[in-house]
Amino acid sequence: MRQFWFHQAIIVLVALVVLFTNLGGTRLWDRDEPRNAGCAAEMLERGDWVVPVFNAELRGHKPVLLYWLMMSAYAVFGVDEFAARFWSAVLAVGTALATYQIGRKLFDPMVGLWAAVILTTSLMFDVAGRAATPDSVLIFFSTLALMIYVLAGFDARQGYFPRSWAAVAALYGTMGLAVLAKGPVGLVLPTAVIGMFLLIMRLPQLQLIPAAAPWWKRPIGLLRPFAPRHFLATCWFMRPITAVLAAGAVALPWYIWVGMRTDGEFLRAFFLEHNLGRAQTAMEGHGGSILFYPAAILIGFFPWSVFMGPTWIEAIVRMKRRSASFPGIVFAMCWIGVYVGLFSLAQTKLPSYVTPCYPALALLTGLFLHRWTTGDSVVSPVWIRLSYATLGVVGLGIAVALPVASHFFLPGEGWLGVIGAIPLLGAVGGLWLIYRQRRQAAALAFTATATVFVTTLFGLVLVRVDRHQQNHLLLDAIAQRSLSPTVASYRTLEPTWVFYGGRPIKPLVEAQAVDEFLTSGRDRFLITTRKAWEQDLRETLPAQATILAECPLFLKKGKLVLIACATEDVRTAGLLPPPVEVRHRIEKVERR
Repeated sequence: MRQFWFHQAIIVLVALVVLFTNLGGTRLWDRDEPRNAGCAAEMLERGDWVVPVFNAELRGHKPVLLYWLMMSAYAVFGVDEFAARFWSAVLAVGTALATYQIGRKLFDPMVGLWAAVILTTSLMFDVAGRAATPDSVLIFFSTLALMIYVLAGFDARQGYFPRSWAAVAALYGTMGLAVLAKGPVGLVLPTAVIGMFLLIMRLPQLQLIPAAAPWWKRPIGLLRPFAPRHFLATCWFMRPITAVLAAGAVALPWYIWVGMRTDGEFLRAFFLEHNLGRAQTAMEGHGGSILFYPAAILIGFFPWSVFMGPTWIEAIVRMKRRSASFPGIVFAMCWIGVYVGLFSLAQTKLPSYVTPCYPALALLTGLFLHRWTTGDSVVSPVWIRLSYATLGVVGLGIAVALPVASHFFLPGEGWLGVIGAIPLLGAVGGLWLIYRQRRQAAALAFTATATVFVTTLFGLVLVRVDRHQQNHLLLDAIAQRSLSPTVASYRTLEPTWVFYGGRPIKPLVEAQAVDEFLTSGRDRFLITTRKAWEQDLRETLPAQATILAECPLFLKKGKLVLIACATEDVRTAGLLPPPVEVRHRIEKVERR
């Protein structure tokens, strides 16, 4: 028991350092963060806990659970970046603890500890845990559901499924919360993970690929889990009626309520456009080949992805030998395979889609590291040295690439390339410890390297990058000139303008509409690019239309401009203080 609490303390400590260091230190990043944070702010301002609205329009992209969490944080901390990201970080800590419990049950407490720390210090998981998006919420409840399954039913004597109705109800009810976080994937994919595992483990003698069969017959063995009778029997064994009732009891009331409040418009937009539509077409240019997710995992699981080769060798060899860890390895592989396989079939692809399988990647990596540090690994030592060398090469690449990129996009920030020294020094130190036969110390050195690297990246480097976001200068100019402005944009609109401006912005796509907008009343302002102003608007707008302020585009060439018809009111700057809610957000940005 003392070991258990010691492990918990280590996990929480590492997670708090990585996830909460400077959590609110940067502005919200376009585009998803300000959309989600702004939606929660608008719902809180209206006192409406049912209908998601952003920029005065129905937001049918995501369900409501994230907004509820943000609204509760706003009530305590105020409407700011820290509050918007608070629950994502808290639930990421919870995911790490749940991963430990899974590893402790499937393999060994040390494997669980390794897995939790590995997960907490991997890039893409930290992106989710430090972002005002529903990804961390989905990852937590999906992992929690699988933890309940493992703790309650991972026993060959009971068919690898919980016998207790309460455990099954808790399992699917937790998936219902995942459905409230991001939709049907919260139920379908964790259920598919369990189902795939059961399809394999319930096969007679586990003869997927008979060794004595001719080579041309062996692929047929892969289809055995999907034999109709076996497949249907396994589905029924998983208690589908309980699944529907438990998940539905949690998620359906809000879906029904929001459907009634919006005359079905939210349900149409969410299910048909943002679920079915994303599966059928590559929306917003987010497409990719079948290699998209393997490549995304190599980057997103960094720095631990350098162990991908020896990790898979270790897992496959132990599976073939039917070692004691066989069921756990199969479960982790099913977890990874379901997410990567199904999302590879979808046309819209984003790296964040497969982040819920990162706990499984961490479990397999933790298993390998535990076996290696205890001298029980089946992997050749060459793979270990190659992994550490890869870390050093990546560090060197970062040290070279960041200054070059900074020259074009972040003038004056070339020094950020020194972050590449962290993995480079970690690799050199690790290789030296391996040479001295100090495996445990080498593994701990890698862990320290990963922790320092991701903490520095998110807590310092991104803060410096954030200083180059300057669109708040336009919002400040608007707030100084009018107490009740009406703002529009022409052919460009970033959600941060809506969130930090504290008011809706009307998007316009035609020059004639801009003319009508600016001349139809007082206190009207337009945000657009200088290129659009010079090519489309300068010759078509009235002579009194003028540029009041401008700022550079963030990480792009060109500038943003603020345009208004030059009356005496808009020529005079600094006479009006910004509204309270706008002033609070602008002052916080200017202090940086």
